[in-house]
Amino acid sequence: MYTVDLHAHTRFFHGRRALGDRFDPLGVRLLTEVAERRGLDGVATTNHDYYTPFDPAPDVATLPGIEITTDRGHVLVVGPDPPRATKPGALSPEEAVALAHDRDCAAIVAHPFRNSTVRELEDVPFDAIEVNGKHPRSQPLVEELAGDRDLPLVGGSDAHYPVEVGRAYTVVEADRLTPESIVEAIRDGRVSATVSRSGFDSLLRRAYRAIHDRKGVIDAIDRPTPGVGTPPGEDEGTVEQ
Repeated sequence: MYTVDLHAHTRFFHGRRALGDRFDPLGVRLLTEVAERRGLDGVATTNHDYYTPFDPAPDVATLPGIEITTDRGHVLVVGPDPPRATKPGALSPEEAVALAHDRDCAAIVAHPFRNSTVRELEDVPFDAIEVNGKHPRSQPLVEELAGDRDLPLVGGSDAHYPVEVGRAYTVVEADRLTPESIVEAIRDGRVSATVSRSGFDSLLRRAYRAIHDRKGVIDAIDRPTPGVGTPPGEDEGTVEQ
């Protein structure tokens, strides 16, 4: 059994790609250090619309991934060979899933009840649905959605700051921890989502909820779901390719 945070970012800002590329090695080092302190075995680096290979950390596996901005919301792609770059809003969810599967990766619906209508698509062959660490109060809705679609649940912190790592994570039943074994476990349903309920993580979530309210981020629990197009809160072209 392994514990893996399947949704983490190596930087706390979007855009300014050149600056970010210089920051990323430090960011991934901080992610893995926090992951180790929290007792995690691995963390996936799922930056917005790009993937960069990183040197392996000594005690925590760094798993390849990317968070693709489709025209209806975000899709996590995790596995041995994620695409190096995607243009925000250029792919449909169907195209993102096909791209993931062509590259032997798992395709996961990211934060399905925040800034997304991806969950409304019934015929797209996703491999799992995410319980997101920023909004665990949506977990009952996510569980119901996963049950309706007969898909497993995975957990990810959606960390943009290292202190957020591990506030939600995935328990993986596997004999070894590799990108390939993670994909196999997800597709076989040998995974489960866990949300940290520590006082520190609860404080972080309250702070982020206040920030998201000010930014106008749409939470479908309280407000109407967004339509198609660039998800609210995401500016087109924020990541330069």
